[in-house]
Amino acid sequence: MKGYRKYFLNKLLWFLITLVTAFILNFILPRLMPGDPVASIVSRLAQGMSNTTGVQAIYQQYSDLFGTNKPMLEQFWLYMRNVFRGDFGFSFSQYPRTVADVIKSSVWWTVILQFPAIIVGWLIGNTLGALAAYRKGSFDKVLMPVSIFISNLPAFGMAIILLVIFGVSLKWFPTSGGYGFDLIPNASWKFVWSVIVHYQLPFWSVVLITIGGQAIGMRSMAIYELNADYVKYSRFMGIKDRKIVGYVFRNAMLPQITGLALSIGTMVGGALVAEIIFSYPGLGSTILTAVLGQDYPLISATTLIITIMVLAANFLIEIIYGVLDPRIKAAQAD
Repeated sequence: MKGYRKYFLNKLLWFLITLVTAFILNFILPRLMPGDPVASIVSRLAQGMSNTTGVQAIYQQYSDLFGTNKPMLEQFWLYMRNVFRGDFGFSFSQYPRTVADVIKSSVWWTVILQFPAIIVGWLIGNTLGALAAYRKGSFDKVLMPVSIFISNLPAFGMAIILLVIFGVSLKWFPTSGGYGFDLIPNASWKFVWSVIVHYQLPFWSVVLITIGGQAIGMRSMAIYELNADYVKYSRFMGIKDRKIVGYVFRNAMLPQITGLALSIGTMVGGALVAEIIFSYPGLGSTILTAVLGQDYPLISATTLIITIMVLAANFLIEIIYGVLDPRIKAAQAD
């Protein structure tokens, strides 16, 4: 127990250090973008106005409201205050809505899409990789080339392929949105069915790009474990093959759990691109809108939330890994 406590505290410390670093970068990087967001807002509001003094007054009013005319350090304290208050301040591009209000309508779409898709892809990929290593033959010869091909496809490439085949050509699924544009969100079966139908293409585009790499990794680890000395010794001792295979794939699965933790950030980034292609109402579309509108608070808030989601998922996976692998406790105890 002492060894595991040391492991847990070490992971927690790195989680907090990474979170603080991400918090600072999420403030700095959007503000390095060229251009003046307040000038963009004023140009839209002042269309048709010929009074220069009035335009300057509007510019000054919005600069004071958003704090863009304050020193950078003062803007940082304002950013921190808004984050800890929970509303993240006002959105530049969707004023007078707060950033929290904008994100509230999109974050759950991303969570419900991405993490189930990543986990399903991980499970299917590992299952196929294990079967390829154990059964070999034609199963392995077909699976590996397909897995290598899929793993090298970018997220947007897979999304476009599914969009063209199943959305445009076959017309099996809608090509954009999270539900029918003629519907209002409610608890009716018609709305729920529309959400399910619109969910399919974004979901499977994420699942398929996840499967390939996981299948390749699991196959390699399983082959290594199947040829290990303990497997040969166990078979020599007459232990049933089913029991041996159980231990083999449990050992092969441990590095795959670490691989999931390391790659989950890349997967989330790819899934956000898929959201934009399908016009799915998640954080991907929100980030695109924020970048086009130079909406610093919205960019900072969305990237911070995505960072927290990825860090939390990584932290949870690392803790589960520590529970599953007794070697970690032994190493930390030493």
